[in-house]
Amino acid sequence: MKVEIWSDVVCPWCYVGKRHFEAALLQFSHADQVSIEWKSFELDPRAPTFRNMTMDEMLQRKYGMTEEQAVAANQKMTALAAGVGLDFHLDKAQMGNTFDAHRLMHLATRHGLGGALKERLFAAYFTEGRSIGEPAALQDLAVEVGLDPAEVETTLAEGAYASDVRRDEARARTIGVCGVPFFLIDERFAVAGAQPAAVLVGALRRAWAEAHPIDFVDASGDGADPAACARGSCGV
Repeated sequence: MKVEIWSDVVCPWCYVGKRHFEAALLQFSHADQVSIEWKSFELDPRAPTFRNMTMDEMLQRKYGMTEEQAVAANQKMTALAAGVGLDFHLDKAQMGNTFDAHRLMHLATRHGLGGALKERLFAAYFTEGRSIGEPAALQDLAVEVGLDPAEVETTLAEGAYASDVRRDEARARTIGVCGVPFFLIDERFAVAGAQPAAVLVGALRRAWAEAHPIDFVDASGDGADPAACARGSCGV
């Protein structure tokens, strides 16, 4: 089973959604047969490498909130994240462009380290206040999860995987993704937003059931309903 997840590393709901999905996998009996593909999505493609603005100021500018409303919104987000075991420090967040981070995600995925880098980028931004738009920080974080320093440096310098990021974003537009996180299971079942684990595990189970239908075999050869109280079975 393939699960594609569109997200951005500066999206708080994406980090919360990641935890919800992990909780759903713990409840899914076929979790060992789930392949996860992280897909690129930029919330602000025009953002500079580093934006000298606090998270409170960003909410005020983007959504027209008052200062009090922005502070309250970030406090609420921090509390919600804590509910799934995440330690947010939004007051330390250093906003910036995420295109290079997404390029490195494609490099990491090629080496089987996509999930590890995604987690590291989330933690660096939301907990540690690292500037994930700047090449030096990205270089350090990518090497931390096991990527080759020289390959990371070359990737950042030469623009590798840019077309892969754009391909992810183009596909997102094609299937109607207008916000993240967005989960697509077996290219058929979609879950938008950081839905609770119960919703996600329900979607996983439905997708599995439809991909692996059960065919009843009529051992008697007389066409009897296998669910009926006949020939050694008791129907409910």
